[in-house]
Amino acid sequence: MSGVPATPRRTAASSHASSAIATTPTIARAANSHVIQSSPHYTTTRRHSLYGTEDRVIIDPGSCIWKVGFSGEGKPRDVFCPGGTPGVHLWTLSRAMDPVDREEEDRLLAARLESCLRSVFHDSLLTDPKSRKVILVEHPLLPLHIKDMMARTLFANLQVPSISFASSHLLSLLAVGRITGLVLDSGNLESTALPIFASRPLYPQLRTTPLAGSRLTSHLRALLLLFGTYLPPPTSLSAAANIPAATRSTRVPQEVLTDAVIEEIKTRCCFVGDILDSSPDMRAMSPSGDDPSEFDIPPPSDSAQSESEFSRVSMEGDSAMSSQHASSGFSVVSHSQIPEGDRSHPGENHLQALATMYTRHSTATDLHMKVIPPPSQQTGTGRGTLIIPGWIRERGAEVLFEGGDVDESSVAEVILDALLKVPVDLRKTMSSSILVVGGTAMIPGFIQRLHAEILRALAPPSTTSRQPRPDRPNIPTYDRYAPLRPLKPYFAILNDPSPPPSTTNTSSHSGKAPAFTPATMAWVGGSLAGALKTGGTEVTREKWDEADSQDADDGFGIPTDVEVPHQAKPILPDWTRVPLPMGAPMVGIIRQAQPPTPAPQATVGA
Repeated sequence: MSGVPATPRRTAASSHASSAIATTPTIARAANSHVIQSSPHYTTTRRHSLYGTEDRVIIDPGSCIWKVGFSGEGKPRDVFCPGGTPGVHLWTLSRAMDPVDREEEDRLLAARLESCLRSVFHDSLLTDPKSRKVILVEHPLLPLHIKDMMARTLFANLQVPSISFASSHLLSLLAVGRITGLVLDSGNLESTALPIFASRPLYPQLRTTPLAGSRLTSHLRALLLLFGTYLPPPTSLSAAANIPAATRSTRVPQEVLTDAVIEEIKTRCCFVGDILDSSPDMRAMSPSGDDPSEFDIPPPSDSAQSESEFSRVSMEGDSAMSSQHASSGFSVVSHSQIPEGDRSHPGENHLQALATMYTRHSTATDLHMKVIPPPSQQTGTGRGTLIIPGWIRERGAEVLFEGGDVDESSVAEVILDALLKVPVDLRKTMSSSILVVGGTAMIPGFIQRLHAEILRALAPPSTTSRQPRPDRPNIPTYDRYAPLRPLKPYFAILNDPSPPPSTTNTSSHSGKAPAFTPATMAWVGGSLAGALKTGGTEVTREKWDEADSQDADDGFGIPTDVEVPHQAKPILPDWTRVPLPMGAPMVGIIRQAQPPTPAPQATVGA
C-alpha cells in the first residue's frame, strides 16, 4: 500500500517533464547550441566567418598593398604585397603605346591578378569562393581593364556568386558614420579628392594629383643618392677596429637603394615637419647671422630649382619589375633641366642651399641602417651601413606639399580645387567634414601639416613692394582661392589625431572620427557595408555569363585568324559614364519622350 501513492507522483513528474520537453521549441534549442559553439577563437556570440557563408569577402586591391577579410570584422584578416616584395607595383599609371607590348602587359597583369585572387581565398581566408559574395573596394580611377580582369578571374576561375563594386571614398566616409564630406585618398600612385553628398559621390568634381607615395619614393631615392652616406663593410675585423668610419664613407651606390629599402625608410623613418615660414621678417629673426638670401629659400626663377623638379625622375622606371632597373632610372643628373654646358655640377648651388636650409631648421637625428652591400662589394664582413640624414627624414615629404603646377597640384590644392567645383551651398559642409585616408596619410604629421597648408593657401596674397610703372596699368594680383577664404575658420579634418582648439561649432568636428588607421578605413567601410548587406553596384554571375554570351553572338562570323581586341564588359560600373546631374536630361530620355515624326516623302520629279 505504501508504493501505491508513489506511483502517481512519479507518473506526474514524468508527465510534467515530458510536457516541458514537448513545449520547448526545437529551433531555439538548436540555435542556442550553435551560438555556444560559434568559434573556438572568439568569445562573441556572433557566428564566425569560417563557420558560415553569410559573411561577404571584402577585397581592397591596391597597386602595392592588398587588404582582405570578412564583413563584420574590425580589421582585415591579411595585408600583403601583391608584387611579392614591398615597393613593387602591380600596375602603374602608364601603359605601353605599342599594341603588341600592351597586350603582353595585360597578359602578365592578368596572370598576377589571378595568382593574387587565388591566394586571397586559398591562403589568406581559407574559404570556398563558390559560396562567398565579394565586395570589391574600388578606387574611382581604377582602370576599367584592370577591373575587368579581376571580375573575369573571380567569375570564370573562382566562380563567386556576385561582385559588388563600391567606391573607396564612400566606404571610408561610411566608416566614420557620415554620408556627406570631402574625402582625400592619398595612396601610392595618386592622391584623389572626391566630394560626397548624401552618400552620392560627385564624380564630376573629382580632382587628382600624382603627388603620392610613388613620388615620395622616387624623391627619397634622389635625396639619398645626393646627400646620403654609405659605409661599406670592413674587409676584416681588424680593419673594423682600426679604420675610422669617416675614412670608409662613400657615396650611396644605386644598388643599395632597392625598393624594399626605400619602402622601409619611408614607412619607418620618415615624418612630416612643420611649415617653414619663408617671410622676410621670420628670416631676419633667424638665430644665425648669415644672410638669409644666401642660404634660405632660393629664388624660384630658375627652371631647375624646384625641389619636385629635380626629383621628378623617370616614372617609367617605377614600372620596371626589377629593382636594379628601377634604381638606375633615378639619376638626378640625367633628368634635370640644366643646360648642357653647365652639367659638370648639376644643380649644386640650389640643392646645397636646400640641404643647408633644411639642416638648419631640422632637429631630427641621423639614422644608421644596415643594408645588403652591392654585389661588387660583398667581400667584406657583415653588412654595409646607410646613414640617413635627419633633415631627409623630416623634409623628404615636402615634395607632397609643393604646388603651383597645373598637372601636379599639391595635396592641399587638390582639396581646395575640389571645393571650388562644389556648389556654393555645399562648401561649408564639405570644408568642415574633410576625411584623409590612404597609406601615404599614415606618415606621422601628415594630417596636421595638410591642415596647416590649407590655411596657408587661403591666406591673402602678399603685396609686392615694387612700384607700378606709370605707363602700364596696375594689374591686380591673382587670388585663386578668394571664394574660399570666408570658410577658413570652418575647415576641419575628421580624423586629425591632434586637432587644433575649436573656435566655432563647425570646426569642433575636427578629430571626432573613430580611431581607425587611414590605410584601412576604406576596408572597414566595406566590412560595415557587407555586414549591413548593402554595397555598391552588384554584378551577379548570371549577368556576367549573359554578357559573355552576347559578346560571343556579336563576334559570330569573324574569321579565327583575325584577332579582336578585348573590350571590358559594359555591365561593369564606370564613373566616367555617370549620368548628367538634374537639369540636364540625357539625350536618350529626350528621344524617348519625343518620338520622331515621319518626314513627308517627296514625290519623284516634283
